[in-house]
Amino acid sequence: MNVAISSDHRGYLAKEQLKAYLKSRGVEVRDFGCKDPSSCDYPDSAIPAAQSVAKNESDLGIFMCGTGIGMSITANKVPGIRAALCHDELTAELSRRHNDANVLCLPADLIGEELIRRVVDVWLSAEFEGGRHERRIEKITAFESNGQQSGG
Repeated sequence: MNVAISSDHRGYLAKEQLKAYLKSRGVEVRDFGCKDPSSCDYPDSAIPAAQSVAKNESDLGIFMCGTGIGMSITANKVPGIRAALCHDELTAELSRRHNDANVLCLPADLIGEELIRRVVDVWLSAEFEGGRHERRIEKITAFESNGQQSGG
């Protein structure tokens, strides 16, 4: 598995800790920044990381900023990305099972290293259920493609 990882300055320390954890589990990590804890703008790392996932250059993405909100908003502007801001294991699991989220956004200032690890473990192991959820994802994909909402 190959995961794109991204942060701004507020998520930098958590990103570095998570990178080491993922590598220890045999996960290939592609780090899109930021490269140090100096102040930076989250779109500068979120956009290229999200594009990497959208182009299937990375299997999934994990993005972090102080609240996770900026990363989530930015990532979801990239067609093909379904970024979910998660604060616990249940939302992480459901984001994969029901929404086929391909980017996990985490609030580095609001949850600690241990919870981040648990959320990531659950998120990486959960699989999309398909079924009734598939048509919802197809509607999102159709809207991204043509800017029109498909029938209900």
